[in-house]
Amino acid sequence: MRILLINPPYHAISCAYGLGVQTPSGLLAIGGPLLDAGHTVRLLDAEIRNLSFAQIIAEIQRFAPDVVMTSHGGSTPAHPTVCAMAAAIKRTCPDVLMVYGGVYPTYHGAEILAAEAAIDFIVRGEGEQTVVNLLAALSAQRPCEHVPGLFLRGEQGVITTPMPLMIERLDDYRIGWELIEDWDVYQCWDAGRAAIVQFSRGCPHQCTYCGQRGFWTRWRYRTPEKVAAEIAWLHRTYGVNFVDLADENPTTSPRLWRRFLDAMIAEAVPVKLFASLRTTDIVRDADMLPLYKAAGFECFIIGLETTNPALLEHIRKGTTQTTDQQAIALLHRHGMLSMVTQIFGLAEERWRDYWHTWRRLRIYDPDMLNGMFMTPHRWTPFYAETGERIVIEQNPSHWDYRHQVLATRHLAPWQVFLAVKALEFAIHLRPRALLRLFCHPDADIRRALRWCIRRATRVWWSEIREFLRSRRAHSSSPQAQTLFDFWGAPIHEERVLRRIRPATPVSAEISP
Repeated sequence: MRILLINPPYHAISCAYGLGVQTPSGLLAIGGPLLDAGHTVRLLDAEIRNLSFAQIIAEIQRFAPDVVMTSHGGSTPAHPTVCAMAAAIKRTCPDVLMVYGGVYPTYHGAEILAAEAAIDFIVRGEGEQTVVNLLAALSAQRPCEHVPGLFLRGEQGVITTPMPLMIERLDDYRIGWELIEDWDVYQCWDAGRAAIVQFSRGCPHQCTYCGQRGFWTRWRYRTPEKVAAEIAWLHRTYGVNFVDLADENPTTSPRLWRRFLDAMIAEAVPVKLFASLRTTDIVRDADMLPLYKAAGFECFIIGLETTNPALLEHIRKGTTQTTDQQAIALLHRHGMLSMVTQIFGLAEERWRDYWHTWRRLRIYDPDMLNGMFMTPHRWTPFYAETGERIVIEQNPSHWDYRHQVLATRHLAPWQVFLAVKALEFAIHLRPRALLRLFCHPDADIRRALRWCIRRATRVWWSEIREFLRSRRAHSSSPQAQTLFDFWGAPIHEERVLRRIRPATPVSAEISP
């Protein structure tokens, strides 16, 4: 069959002006298995090419696919764009089957099919094997009700097929890198061509605001040496110089992580690496940090989420102020950058809370701060805890961690926005940060810092301009609704993927 994979034209300020739009890893992940199954596959990145719906339809008519598959990394805020795109495609190309996947449709699939006539199938959870099975059934004109991992329509309404088997061996499914038509459009970190590579899936931790454990079921990994070889191959074949590890928690197993670092050092390619790590793992790996640097790592996103110890415990983050501070200091000592994230809206902050955050962050001394707003998801414990809070951002495409979604009792939206932007400004312009920006002994780190600050400044100003134009700057939502009234009751957490065998205990998964 002829398959067109479409990365929808959803645009966010953080992508347009921040780190940049990177390779659509979810679509490439299903593209490889589809190619290997004998299908004719093409990738259309409508986001990076800034295509209109009319231009997308023209590309569809040119390629004449049997099936269009779509998904987006920003699953929740991109959903309205996906629905609008699907409707436009169906009006012109009614015979094309629309398949939609991702985190948001996995949890909301039945609702989506009931509301969106243009979408024919929704893939639940991991898609690599499910899409191959679906197309096999369609090609043979067999009923799809027996394909695990789907939402589809039947005579009596929406059908939910059994949960799919978990992929036990991630190595069995390759990435369809050959589907990328122009590598020059994917650039990041002022290093040239960039790619997103996945070393592992899932996370053993259970932070209340995050739904990754429910989606991926348990932590799994690819063979470390194969991941390193793939990164080296991307550099030598396509000139990729920057790789972002798309992992929730790549350092879960110190033994496997050490193997990956050793393999990257052995490959000896000048690729800059970037990843999200927990501070507890950085402190745990203090003796291994020279290997981090030698393997190519320049910067890590560190999810502090909050500097309040009581709130850290409440959201089950599993870190402390001490480990957070130690981790940042260790990265400084070994010549690597820390980009910390702070989530606002986890609690009902007051002015004094922002003051305490500023004082604590000065002690932590991060290189960069990414202020984010709490964005609730119906399948998380946090959603169930905060259902009575008022929604002030009623545009779902703005549920992207860059817009304040939930009201706070003590501060108006403009006050919250002012506090967050002022905090970012102060952190980036404090003397120690400026000293590193201009006088860091590592020339590569100076270059990376300057590039990041330039991009962060563009995002900062763009968000201010967007806020001043928005309703949030002037008043609350026109019709005040609680979170439950706006979006419905919580979705009770279920493991999206069905295990082939009983799960390995977490203690065994992460043993060194």
